Amino acid sequence: MAAADPRTAADPRTAAFLRSGKVRDLYALDADRLLLVASDRLSAFDVVLPTPIPDKGRVLTALSRFWFARTAAAGIVDNHLRGTDPAMLPDGWAPHAADLRGRTMICRRATPLPVEIIVRGYLSGTGWKDYRSTGTLCGIRLPAGLRESDRLPAPILTPSTKVEQGHDENIDFDAMVSLVGAPVAERARQIALALYAFGAAHAQTAGILLADTKFELGILPAVPGEDPDDPAGRAARLVLIDEVMTPDSSRFWEGTAWEPGHAQASFDKQFVRDWLESTGWDKTPPGPELPADVVTGTRDRYVAAFERITGASFGRYLEEDRIA
Repeated sequence: MAAADPRTAADPRTAAFLRSGKVRDLYALDADRLLLVASDRLSAFDVVLPTPIPDKGRVLTALSRFWFARTAAAGIVDNHLRGTDPAMLPDGWAPHAADLRGRTMICRRATPLPVEIIVRGYLSGTGWKDYRSTGTLCGIRLPAGLRESDRLPAPILTPSTKVEQGHDENIDFDAMVSLVGAPVAERARQIALALYAFGAAHAQTAGILLADTKFELGILPAVPGEDPDDPAGRAARLVLIDEVMTPDSSRFWEGTAWEPGHAQASFDKQFVRDWLESTGWDKTPPGPELPADVVTGTRDRYVAAFERITGASFGRYLEEDRIA
């Protein structure tokens, strides 16, 4: 079963705690900063499973740190990350430093967009299901005769809704415009496609195909004297938030084994999804406990993705909290 919540009345996390997502716990540090802590929880089919994956949260944090640094240095988009050292946290957090080490991100506050920003370079998952039934993907007409796992003619943005309960739903770009406004939607599409191109090119040097990935974008607060509701200003304040091109948010495929026409060998949670599909589970809570071999296999795939993409040792990351 999942571990009990360790917070107590004397724990600084109690007063600072805001909410728990499927994977991350969110805390308020002050008026300008938030703390994101990546747990080892695993969700599949929008259900949090009862079995944690050891060190999963540290893999997600490490890869996100890697991509935040690389994409900002490339001039694609700024991000919300401002620190990762637990020593930067306010007084009272020191007793929890060991638990937080390697899975912590201290971030600027930003208002998340109410849509998932998904970019697909290959035809898989719900995209493949939509294409088979309609010949389109989020309202975009695709060429006839494509196979499962085929490379698309060009990467495309396929946004989806965010829902608290149930499954997210794919929407077209016009629906995204109606939710966030044209300037923000256009800027978000530009950022997402540039991020995907950057990530796919880097992953390919490690022999990994980035089939698709989900980005989260947020809008920074307006500066004094700036109209917070100005559409162009809101678009200009978009930053990358949450996690970036991790095994949780992406499909990573083994490049040398890529063969369109069927599902692919992967370094993500598809391994868990495949096992869950084989059990006959109806994809409603509660999810089933994962067997030991599925837990180990999932951890191995996540760690392999980190090490191949970054060229760094995960063991060293665990020991030193650095990507080297």
